[in-house]
Amino acid sequence: MKIIIEKDFEAMSETTKNILLGHMSQDKRVNLSITAGNTPVGVYKRMVEIVKDSPDYANVHYYNFDEIPVPDQVEGITISDLRKLYLTPANINEENIHPLTVENYAEQDKRLALDGGLDAMMIGLGGDGHFCGNMPTTTSFENLTYKVKVTGDEPWFVPGEMIKGMEFVTMGPVSVMRVKHLILIVNGEKKAEMVKNVLQGPVTEEFPASVLQLHPNLTVILDEAAASKLEK
Repeated sequence: MKIIIEKDFEAMSETTKNILLGHMSQDKRVNLSITAGNTPVGVYKRMVEIVKDSPDYANVHYYNFDEIPVPDQVEGITISDLRKLYLTPANINEENIHPLTVENYAEQDKRLALDGGLDAMMIGLGGDGHFCGNMPTTTSFENLTYKVKVTGDEPWFVPGEMIKGMEFVTMGPVSVMRVKHLILIVNGEKKAEMVKNVLQGPVTEEFPASVLQLHPNLTVILDEAAASKLEK
């Protein structure tokens, strides 16, 4: 595990961008899985300026690692957010976008293997210790890509935002362990305690992201606030 601590969100975003561009600059097909949410906003802003309309990155293919379907919408929440944050502003060719859905999730691991595997994956960390869609109480460290049906009894269930019986899909811990380079980005003091738990605590399904300690090529990029409770 390599931990990089940057001064602030902007510096963290710059470092993450540089690492991703290093992967993307290879003279072969490059498969990336990237995250939605607030943490990577600065990364994507910087990447769009470089990648937009550039033929140098036509070799890069993109995959989402989880998905929450939306009733009466063609695409789910994750891929829609990725399009808004990065894929559309960067003018990524549709042929280079490979959505994970509740319809095709069972084929995800086989598809990735046929495509050569994921070269890099950028993920965030949930305040409850989740990563991708691997949530406390519904994650097994033995899972490949799998589907979760929400019962409403989960500790992370939010009435009004979530619906009992809704389903989502995610790449599981085994799928993520197969990624060649895993990049975890976290910012903010609110997540400092969980950063300590998952990086320096025991590996436990109580905090699913703790399993990332076992990845052979994990880079963690934090701002000073998120790193504030780590033992030196």
